[in-house]
Amino acid sequence: MSAPSTSSDPVSTRANNGDLSATARTKAFLRRPLVRYGLIGVGAIAAILAVIAVVNNRPVRVEVASVERDVTVRVFGLGSVEARVMSKIGFEVGATLVELNADHGDRVSRGQVLARLSLGEQEAKVARAKATFEIAEVSIKRAEANLEKARVVLAQKQEANRRKQTLMGRDVVSPQVAEETARDESVARADVVVAGAEIASAKAQLSDARAQLQYEETLLGHRTLVAPYDAIVIERFKELGTVVKAGDPIFTLVAVNSYWGLAYVDEARAGFIEEGQRVDARQRSRPLEAFTGKVVRIGLESDRVTEERRVYIKGDNPPPRVFLGEQVEFLITVAKLDKALLVPEVAVRGFNGREGSVWTVEDGRLHQRLVKFRHRTEDSRLEIVGGLPEGARVATRIEAGFSEGRSARINEGRAP
Repeated sequence: MSAPSTSSDPVSTRANNGDLSATARTKAFLRRPLVRYGLIGVGAIAAILAVIAVVNNRPVRVEVASVERDVTVRVFGLGSVEARVMSKIGFEVGATLVELNADHGDRVSRGQVLARLSLGEQEAKVARAKATFEIAEVSIKRAEANLEKARVVLAQKQEANRRKQTLMGRDVVSPQVAEETARDESVARADVVVAGAEIASAKAQLSDARAQLQYEETLLGHRTLVAPYDAIVIERFKELGTVVKAGDPIFTLVAVNSYWGLAYVDEARAGFIEEGQRVDARQRSRPLEAFTGKVVRIGLESDRVTEERRVYIKGDNPPPRVFLGEQVEFLITVAKLDKALLVPEVAVRGFNGREGSVWTVEDGRLHQRLVKFRHRTEDSRLEIVGGLPEGARVATRIEAGFSEGRSARINEGRAP
């Protein structure tokens, strides 16, 4: 028997050698540091992406708003205590101040004398005007007496002329004498007319004297300052002996029970304010006391710089002592809602005062919806009145992971 051959097929040998060398080259390539670290990095990135995908796809917990009942909608306004009737009063003429009868904090009655100026010069003018008036009255009486005298003389001349004319017809007197008596009658008649004119002139002088007397007495009255209404003296500006000019203020008066509050309200919040609405107020000097009132006037002109509207409030229970200009916080009740769905303004995107976008949970998925709003509460929550699909719940807080269509789980509640 012949011995078995130990030689192999050359082709097979070359193939095996080629596979071994390719494997060796691959192992050698993978043993390179750059390649090894690169593969490790790719694997880490793939792992991170997988974790992110899992986190992003897991359901996010969403706090949603619930329908609330008996919601009071109030608008905030910052303002101060003011007076509806306030006057700075003074004299209409100038002179030396000789009398002061009121001071800061005094309560005065209508017609009460508050101050006087020196009267001597004006009293003399009044006395002269009175004398002129009396002279005018006497002049009228004298003119009336002259008229009566002229009428008597006229009657005598008329009678004499009648007799002379009769005698001339009988040729007892001459025509010349008759002409003279006729002339005397005409003169007497003219004297009556003159006497009547003198009476009219005297009456005109009397009217002028009366007007002058009234004028001087008015000026005399202007030297006495009286209270125009029941008031409280807020400030006194002058002291005794001061020479004041016409129009200089002497006192600042505020009418009794004319205090009210002036609130400045942002125009964007003032649209629902109306006269008669209830107001809660808090004074800075009395933070523990509650004051109430109602809106009595809304200013017809807004401030063009601050874009605020003026709202005037009459208090129901003002404090016993009021300080003008004191800062007050006002809360005006503009509506009471039987039920309302409220969402915080921070959870609304693109809010323009009427509408904006909110996140909703619908069938377990997140969606963005454009909804309409109406009222805004004092804690910056908006009342949704339209735009929500049936069964949609509105998110009260926007989380970083919110995205359209993402799975969501609801947590009942409301944002603080």
